[in-house]
Amino acid sequence: MSEVSETTPQPPHAPHLGGPAPHPGPPHPGPPLLATPVPGPPAPQPAGPGFPQPVAPPATPVQQPVPVPHPPAADHPTAPQPQPLTPQPPAPQTPTPQTAAPQPATEAPRTLQYRFDGPEDAPVLVIGPSLGTTWHMWDRQIPELAQHWRVFRYDLPGHGGAPAHAAPSVAELADRLIATLDGLGVQRFGYAGCSIGGAVGADLALRHPHRVASLALVASSPRFGTADEFRQRGVIVRTNGLEPMARTAPERWFTPGFAAAQPAIVEWAVQMVRTTDPGCYIAACEALAAFDIRDHLGRIGVPTLVLVGAEDQVTGPAEARTLVAGIPDARLALVPGASHLAPVEQPAAVCDLLLTHFSTAWQDAPTAAPATPLVPGPATPAAPFAPLAEIAPAPDAPEAVGPQRESRHERGVKVRREVLGDAHVDAVNASADPFTEDFQELVTRYEWGEAWSRDGLDRRTRSCVTLTALVASGHLEGLAAHTRAALRNGLTPAEIKEVLLQTAVYCGIPAAGAAFTIAQSVIQEETTPPA
Repeated sequence: MSEVSETTPQPPHAPHLGGPAPHPGPPHPGPPLLATPVPGPPAPQPAGPGFPQPVAPPATPVQQPVPVPHPPAADHPTAPQPQPLTPQPPAPQTPTPQTAAPQPATEAPRTLQYRFDGPEDAPVLVIGPSLGTTWHMWDRQIPELAQHWRVFRYDLPGHGGAPAHAAPSVAELADRLIATLDGLGVQRFGYAGCSIGGAVGADLALRHPHRVASLALVASSPRFGTADEFRQRGVIVRTNGLEPMARTAPERWFTPGFAAAQPAIVEWAVQMVRTTDPGCYIAACEALAAFDIRDHLGRIGVPTLVLVGAEDQVTGPAEARTLVAGIPDARLALVPGASHLAPVEQPAAVCDLLLTHFSTAWQDAPTAAPATPLVPGPATPAAPFAPLAEIAPAPDAPEAVGPQRESRHERGVKVRREVLGDAHVDAVNASADPFTEDFQELVTRYEWGEAWSRDGLDRRTRSCVTLTALVASGHLEGLAAHTRAALRNGLTPAEIKEVLLQTAVYCGIPAAGAAFTIAQSVIQEETTPPA
């Protein structure tokens, strides 16, 4: 039995491969995955000690009302519907599930768009998507998984037509997921997530360990690249829209051989990104830029499968091994012939690994210890294959350390890196010597730990003030770094132009002219999409 939240758009009568047909409803902007699957090994039936026995779906599904808090329909914008990728036979009509009354609009940002598949009395398995995708990236695992679990899938804010209430951090996404599950009465669940969906799962295991029974981190990392990379991606989207990200998504997500053999899936991937809300995409980039749990992996206390495509160039085997080395009860599974979206590229192999993991590594007893808060911080093989699994030794878990008040220096280092970027700060630190290091310490504490850390102005406004002050004082040597910072703080090139035009009036034409030359070079460098 499948069930969707009241405001959830769905594909029009397009059946899932081997699974139940979606319920009739408004179109889902992220199209279902309908292209021909890549062969893989058959998935074994799960079995193992300590896990509730799988429950087969009833022969005739019984629809029952479920008390669900929903955002109102007026609060739910719908993006254009891409055409189905391949012709499909008509699916049998299925009764629409009953739902509770919509929740007030004021509560809408606290929940996520979701759907259920599978028997109502089975254990709940939550599945999270990657950045720029919808819950349809998991379509080809659902027929098997829904035979044994009550599968809960969700969309990120602004993805798949979900309400565009941007979430500024991974912790905020996790909090909205918990609020959604609380409203459904789901207290304990297994969790599998891809990329940013994996980051959400790791955050849940750290801050809500009593809720997570078992964990699978797919194409994930304790830190995703560098903060500079994701903040620059946000600058590109803010300036050019999502088309550059959509155009380059296939090369980030799939191996070249798969992309050449599956043009319909490539187009599906591009359309998913195109129909995402740009503001929510930028917020997710900021969330990934700030995400760093490398010092907290030892506190993840649930059985964890770390699954990665062997050819993943985004979060590859090296990042996966870092997770396995840090999480006490973790196992590594490498999937040959797969890149970042391994569930799409090798669906049978990924399904096999998830079935085995969640059938044999499910903790029935909740974790007794309370959570401590986090410190911020080439071609596809033609023949079937058996997934490879490596088990890394688990080091002794470090003791959990409670939160401590940040010193001005620590706060300054954090804000300086967030505003100016890691590359700039690393270069400054590398050039420091005994003569200049005390000055850099003063700058970090006073400029960044004090002035830039105050709550009275937001960072966009502080960037406007800083650009003006640099032009007025003639200190143009700092203008390039602060133009780059202004872009990452949310100013658009048009807004920076207006700031410099204002300085021309009050600071003089020559100073503003020199500033325009410097700013123009930085803006071209920062906002030019990748080739």
